[in-house]
This record gives sequence, structure tokens and C-alpha cells, in this order.
Amino acid sequence: MPGKRTREILLLVLVSTAMCLVAGELVLRAYLSRHTFYDVEMSRYARLLKVDSENPKIGYVHRPNREEHLMNVDVRINSDGFRDDEYPLEKGARWRIIFLGDSLTFGWGVEKDQTFEALLERALQAKRPTEIINFGAGNYNTEQEVNLFLEKGLRYRPDQVVLFYFINDAEPTPRASRLEWLGNFRIATFYWSRVKALWARFDPSTGFEAYYRDLYRDGAPGWQHAQEALLQLRDAAREHGIALQVVLLPELHAPAERLFAPQYARVMEFLRANGIPALDLSPRFAGETDPMSLWVAPDDAHPNARAHRAIADSSYDFIAEASPS
Repeated sequence: MPGKRTREILLLVLVSTAMCLVAGELVLRAYLSRHTFYDVEMSRYARLLKVDSENPKIGYVHRPNREEHLMNVDVRINSDGFRDDEYPLEKGARWRIIFLGDSLTFGWGVEKDQTFEALLERALQAKRPTEIINFGAGNYNTEQEVNLFLEKGLRYRPDQVVLFYFINDAEPTPRASRLEWLGNFRIATFYWSRVKALWARFDPSTGFEAYYRDLYRDGAPGWQHAQEALLQLRDAAREHGIALQVVLLPELHAPAERLFAPQYARVMEFLRANGIPALDLSPRFAGETDPMSLWVAPDDAHPNARAHRAIADSSYDFIAEASPS
């Protein structure tokens, strides 16, 4: 019967496809056990260390008391959800600083003691007893960073807060996707990342340069929310007597070309106009003609240990200004 034959062929195709996918998943997992790919590691980070927040303006937080090996380094999350040591809510005699930021502040792909947060903490100790609490979280934007600070940071009664701003912090706050379960499959993450890279090569309008620039177009909702959040942070800092500063971190794909100078200038103009002390580090990286020497991996432009050292050295004087001798 034609109908029966058709069903048999469809069943055979489905079974064959499923077997190929399973085999591909197993082979890829074996390969990835010895090789590291950024998109796969970020997918693992989301599944292993993130949990939804009840606050939609935060989106997600880190799972407390977790430890994982991600992007070739060990990552330990403390009992309050931060990649840092344990700190009591009650502040002692030390000058207490909170760092807000995304994966760069989190220290993605860098050992904890080599992050600019750890380097600055040690350097500032020479000036006066200081402790820095790292609130950095991967994939956060400014709205999420500020709301995390309002929800958790104020409880620590900091003397100073420094927000480390990156070019993509003007993204809209993400919402949970119904397809997040696909992140459990290495084959889906791996090949989707390859498809995106290939698409961007043939259509530059979908690449990161066009994407970042578009974030700052007039009326862009993410940039609007970022500005609102920065003003909210400024007002909260003034109310609680907290010194506030913003440091703009460089985009490292082509730092010598200053691809996003107009966007960085727009952010700096907004901060200065609203009385928020700020420092743009991108000009200090303009002499870097070998960008990949600053990257965590060939497919990952997050700053490596060398770049973290440069960020710490370049921002020390500015951050130290807010700390009394």
C-alpha cells in the first residue's frame, strides 16, 4: 500500500536523522572535551551558573555556592551569587567598593587573581585598607547592573561604586527564551554559532559593528533604558553618600581603529552632562595593533590577563581619586 510505504520511509528518515544527531552530539562532546569554543562555553555558563531572578529588570542571577570550569578557568560563585570571596553585609573599617559590570568585570576566561578587580584591590590596598566586591555578571546590561545594585548592593553599605560600561551595555534587557533547552545540545550551539558567523561574513549589516552602532541610534530602547538606569544609580548614590564613577571599557576587535569612538563619545557626553565622573579607556588602547594578543581566545575578544592588567593600570588613578588617603 502506498500509504504504508510512505510511513515506513518517513520513519526510516526520522530514525536515521535521530541517530546521526546523537552520533554528532557524542563526537562533538568528545572533541570539545579537549578544545574550547566561546559560544559553547557561554551556553554552559548560562545553564550551569545562572538562575532566573524574580525581578524582570535583573533577569537572572548566579546560582550561589557553585563552582564550574568555564573557558579554561575555574569559576567559583559565593553564597550571595558573586564571583568573589565571602563578604559580610556589615561593613568594617575597610574602604568598601562595589564593581558593577558584565562579563568583562566578571573576568570571563581569566583566573580570579588576574582580573582587573583583583589587581585594583591589591593596588588600592597600598593607599588604604580596601575591599572590592565584584558584582559582574555575564551578559548583563546597564539596566540589569543597576537593578542588581539597588537590590543587593545597597545592603553592603559601600563607600564607592564603580560601573564598568561596555559598548553592548545599551542592549535591551533580555527575556527568557522558549528555546533555551537547545543549549543542552552541543551540536545545536556549535553549528548555530558557525551559521551566524558565516551570515555576518556575507551580510556586514548583521555583524557586530553594525549591531553595536545601531544600539545608539536615536530612540533605541536599550540606550534609553541605560540612560534611565544610570540616572537612577546616580540618585541612589547621592542619597546614600556613595562615591559613583563610571569607567568605559575598550572594545578589543580593533582598538587602534577606534571603531566606536562616536558611540563612546555619546556615552561620555551623557555622563558628564548629568554630573557622573567618567573615564573612557578606549584611547589608552589605541596603540594596540595586534588585537588578538589581548583576547582570551582566537574566537573570543574578551580581555585576557594582559588586557586586564592594562585596564587596572589605566583606571587606577581615576578610581583612587574617590578614596580618601
